[in-house]
Amino acid sequence: MEAVRDMWTDERLDDLNHRVDRGFESVDRRFEEINREFQALRLEMRTEFGAVRSEMRTEFASVRAEMGAEFASVRTEMRSMRSDLSAQTANLHRTMIQLFGGLFGTMIIGFLAILIQL
Repeated sequence: MEAVRDMWTDERLDDLNHRVDRGFESVDRRFEEINREFQALRLEMRTEFGAVRSEMRTEFASVRAEMGAEFASVRTEMRSMRSDLSAQTANLHRTMIQLFGGLFGTMIIGFLAILIQL
C-alpha cells in the first residue's frame, strides 16, 4: 500500500491538476460555443418572428381594407335594392288602388244600370 502512495508525487498531482484544468477549459469552450449558437439562433428567430408579424400585420390590414370595401359595396347595393323595392311597392299600391277603384266604379255603374232598368 505504501508503494502506491509513493507513486503520487507532487509532480504527478500537479500534472493531474493541469489535465483536469485543460479538460474543464475544453468543456468551457464547448459551452461558450453552444451559448454563441443559441444567441445566433435567438437572433435569427427574433428576426424571423418579426418578419412574420410584419407580414401578418400587412396581410390583415389588406384583408380588413378589402372587407371594408366589400361591406360598403354590399351596403350600397342593399340601399339600392331597398329603394327599388320601395318604388315597386308604391307602384303595386297605385295599381291596386286603380284596380279596386275601377272595380268599385264598375260595380256602382252596374248597380245604377240595374236600378234604371227597374
